[in-house]
Amino acid sequence: MNEMRTVTKADQTQPSRPQPRPGVLDIAPYVPGKSKGSHGKTLHKLSSNETPLGTSATARAAIEAVAQKLELYPDGAASELRAAIGEVYGLNPDRIICGAGSDEVLSLLAYAYLGPGDEAIYSEHGFLVYDIAIRAAGATPVIAPEKELTTDVDAILSRVTERTKMVFIANPNNPTGTYLPFEEVRRLHAGLPDTVLLVLDAAYAEYVRRNDYESGIELAATSENVVMTRTFSKIYGLANLRLGWGFGPAHVIDALNRIRGPFNVSGMAIAAGIAAVRDREFVAKSVEHNEQWLPVVTEELERLGLTVTPSVGNFILIHFPDVNGKRAVDADAYLLERGCVLRLVGNYGLPNALRMSIGSEEANRTVIAHLKDFLGQN
Repeated sequence: MNEMRTVTKADQTQPSRPQPRPGVLDIAPYVPGKSKGSHGKTLHKLSSNETPLGTSATARAAIEAVAQKLELYPDGAASELRAAIGEVYGLNPDRIICGAGSDEVLSLLAYAYLGPGDEAIYSEHGFLVYDIAIRAAGATPVIAPEKELTTDVDAILSRVTERTKMVFIANPNNPTGTYLPFEEVRRLHAGLPDTVLLVLDAAYAEYVRRNDYESGIELAATSENVVMTRTFSKIYGLANLRLGWGFGPAHVIDALNRIRGPFNVSGMAIAAGIAAVRDREFVAKSVEHNEQWLPVVTEELERLGLTVTPSVGNFILIHFPDVNGKRAVDADAYLLERGCVLRLVGNYGLPNALRMSIGSEEANRTVIAHLKDFLGQN
């Protein structure tokens, strides 16, 4: 016969449901850019740095072919995709890993190399996924101040301790659009202990046309503690499929492959990625469009008296006057009412700025016209 157990006051204070481990509920969820304007009306969505040129026709055809075989599992190793990336960039496919967006690769790096008691550094206005990945791994994020909204190598190096295991650098950076010349990246790498993993997030690399910029391929190819990540979401127009990749030392890629899901990239994403990475004409058109409109939008907004952070990506950061009724939040509401969706970036520590993707000619001109009205310049 079972004995009756006395319920104590201590028992009554115990949780009555499963609890996440300490620290999980301290993580701020990632909030993507809005997709709809006020009243559900969207004329121009410029909140997520998506390409206005759509998707490569060959990539769409590849997706349609895979759609006839949805009952089959994809290749868990994404072998053909890694081979195609290697072919285009001149890389060893064995040192490439593919993921569900570069976000997954960034998270895998954190899970493989960080844990309780460890620290990882990222810059003041760096991509929010870094903070999430670090905390999700149980480690502590350390934020390095920026200089003129640009990653500051000395600020990062001054924060390296014996607990530092990883440094995340977005180059170019989102949401500022600024970049580090590659000599500065090399100086950062040279100043880090060999045991610290330097992660170079080059999601916007294809857009950069500066002689002193490199994505990080060479450094990742020749170092034991550097990984470069890339995405198919931006210039290739495959954001809906969630596809990214990383390149680094064989020992790092081996570690990541041990913890990634067995079929972490879908067959549609693999097929589309193979076609997209080989469609150099589509990429060239995307670069040409951005090269044409990035300076035009920047100059037109500056002509309105707004400050625009110089950008090398496919987006700009617009700073608004600290005046009642003319701040970023007011401009955002004004634009949303007119079906133009930009991105508030207060969660990046930039409460009086909006990030604007470079869109189609119509979208760009429409936003400029509305901001002119908003500022009372008509």
